[in-house]
Amino acid sequence: MRAIVLGAAAGGGFPQWNSAGPGCRRARAHDPWAPARSQAALAVSADGARWALLNASPDLRAQIAATPALHPRPGTIRNSPIAAVVLSGAEVDTIAGLLTLRERQAFALYGGGAALATLAANPIFNVLDRAVVPRRPLPLGSRVELADAAGEPLGITLDAFAVPGKVPLFEETGADPGRADDGATIGLALSAGGGTLLFIPGCAAMTPALAARIAGADTVLFDGTLFRDDEMIVAGAGPKTGQRMGHMSIDGPGGTIAAFRDIPVRRKVFIHINNTNPVLLADSPERAQVAAAGWEVAEDGMEITVA
Repeated sequence: MRAIVLGAAAGGGFPQWNSAGPGCRRARAHDPWAPARSQAALAVSADGARWALLNASPDLRAQIAATPALHPRPGTIRNSPIAAVVLSGAEVDTIAGLLTLRERQAFALYGGGAALATLAANPIFNVLDRAVVPRRPLPLGSRVELADAAGEPLGITLDAFAVPGKVPLFEETGADPGRADDGATIGLALSAGGGTLLFIPGCAAMTPALAARIAGADTVLFDGTLFRDDEMIVAGAGPKTGQRMGHMSIDGPGGTIAAFRDIPVRRKVFIHINNTNPVLLADSPERAQVAAAGWEVAEDGMEITVA
């Protein structure tokens, strides 16, 4: 199975449009140690011809343009190798790119019950005609063979599972909704006859069940939103902690590095990285720290092969 990182950043991208933080200033100046990143999404394929997108970020049009594997093929005036889109949740930076795919191009749209309910409640997503873009639920804990809109298998098996997270920001009512463990946020385990790739771009906590799910995976792309829980507050970028936003932090006794210390995984990659996170800077001490712990930091265009 071949995977391409379409975007590695959290919501807002890197540099974020309204951020004058030191990292964003470096990215905007084209510093080679601070390469720009678009908002998190992945493309996967078993045959290199038909692709499934994992999440549809607001940057999707530019991501497709930057990825030749996703370009239309000669032969017919309109076509696309994108055969399916799979949603890990219903945050704006997960679903907004669906509006880019509104030109009556057939593909299958998969999502957990909460994500599909959010789409159904927002009529703007009806621009994706269900006769052309069928919506297919992902039952948690059951293996699904991904297929295109016509039902032709893509050669990829997917298993969706609940991950500790939170409801989408636009569904909050003002008070802290607390952690959600009911499938508002899901992880995706994919395989194509070989090893398993896990895509978990949002996660609020490591639980014994999640650790057991991750153990033995070939590759895990995991939530790397913040390096420290109070990072945005200290930077003056916002009032919320990582926990309030539904994200584990990389560092600290309850952080991701510590949580993965005893979980056997061949390759570990941070994705969905906020613009305040110093691991985006290749020359930072924090980047050196995650590298020493055996982690990589995703970049747009990174390719991963899972055999």
